[in-house]
Amino acid sequence: MTAAARFLRKLAPDLTPWRSSRDFRLLWTSGCVTGFGSFLTYVAVPIQIKQLTDSTFAVGLVGAFELVPLVVFGLWGGALADALDRRRLVLLTEAGLALLAALMLTNALLPHPLLWPIYLVAALTAALDGMQRPALDSMIPRVVAHDQLPAAFALNSLYRNVASVAGPPLAGVVVTLAGARAAYALDLLTFLVSLTLIVRMRPVPPAETAESPSLRSIGQGLGYAWSRKDLLGTYAIDTVAMLFAFPVAVFPFLAASLDAEWALGLLYAAMAAGALVVSATSGWISRVHRHGRMLLFAALGWGASMALAGLVGNIWLVLVCLALAGAADDISGVARSTIWNQSIPDELRGRLAGVEVLSYSVGPQLGQVRAGGMAAVVGTRASIWAGGVMCVLGVLALTASIPKLLAWDSRTDPHVLAVRAQHEKQQAAAAAAEV
Repeated sequence: MTAAARFLRKLAPDLTPWRSSRDFRLLWTSGCVTGFGSFLTYVAVPIQIKQLTDSTFAVGLVGAFELVPLVVFGLWGGALADALDRRRLVLLTEAGLALLAALMLTNALLPHPLLWPIYLVAALTAALDGMQRPALDSMIPRVVAHDQLPAAFALNSLYRNVASVAGPPLAGVVVTLAGARAAYALDLLTFLVSLTLIVRMRPVPPAETAESPSLRSIGQGLGYAWSRKDLLGTYAIDTVAMLFAFPVAVFPFLAASLDAEWALGLLYAAMAAGALVVSATSGWISRVHRHGRMLLFAALGWGASMALAGLVGNIWLVLVCLALAGAADDISGVARSTIWNQSIPDELRGRLAGVEVLSYSVGPQLGQVRAGGMAAVVGTRASIWAGGVMCVLGVLALTASIPKLLAWDSRTDPHVLAVRAQHEKQQAAAAAAEV
């Protein structure tokens, strides 16, 4: 084998979780299918609102309607994930999301689609997604080995990025040729396929010491998060990055300002394309141990790339900058997921996943509101580059105040070592029960 071949082999994604866990394969495939459909709706909604209102504020307002349900149901979903069978919780919420996709399709089929049902369904979708996401995230440490978690999250990133690359251009074509109704119909179909896959997974019951979901149990999760300054750092950095540098809501107006309406689908896909390059060459991630530093540098790269995307006036340079931002965001996401899942005890995993939902969901929703509102005042491109600059400054300030995150090392962190021992004990018990 040549040196070049050996180098490429090291970059190839680590498929160990896929090979070793049937449940991970089912979960991964389900996410791939439903993620593809969800990105169709993700693109169709702002396009449909723009067609109905031609207002940047109206497009950005979607994030405001999604914010409160995400906060409330994200925390409650975390408590439910620790108290109930996680697979069953995912099934119930997936069925609810399929019903909401059907409602979006019904509204789009009206001779004159209404605006208020779009906001209502967006809020309800955010609520169900907030309930589901903690259960989904906390299932992964239960179905793969502890040392395979970085590879598992890199593989999850791979399917999400493939869906992100394929979904937006397809959505642009579908909405242009057949209207938003076709995108919503495809989204509904993917939810139905996803349900058939999750049904085949084995149950993921709660721990024997699990508490009933309550405000007290949520408070315990929040208390644990507060006691871990490294975890607080990951939440804060992600929130700052998304709040200031997530301008997706104004992409239709960015395309118009650059006289490149034909490139709208490419704008949506560019970040995912950059992320896809990273996840397709993610073999190196399994060899990284200082995930705190990995997160900080990636967040700085995200903000700087977004600032450049707002400053350059050529559509192709904008696409390159967005691809670089997507690559940085993918690295940041894998680093956060690894820190969370390698160091949080299983009995708290769902509730902390609920906190994570707030971290990586609330930030983008607020970011949409910021981008749309600021664009209405100073213009679309100024809103984008100014947000990128504010992101860089915010991340630098947080970096200086969180030394524990800079020092984080998965080989020596006491929380990681304790969770690894717990995971190995659970796997040994499960193997003995099967025998």
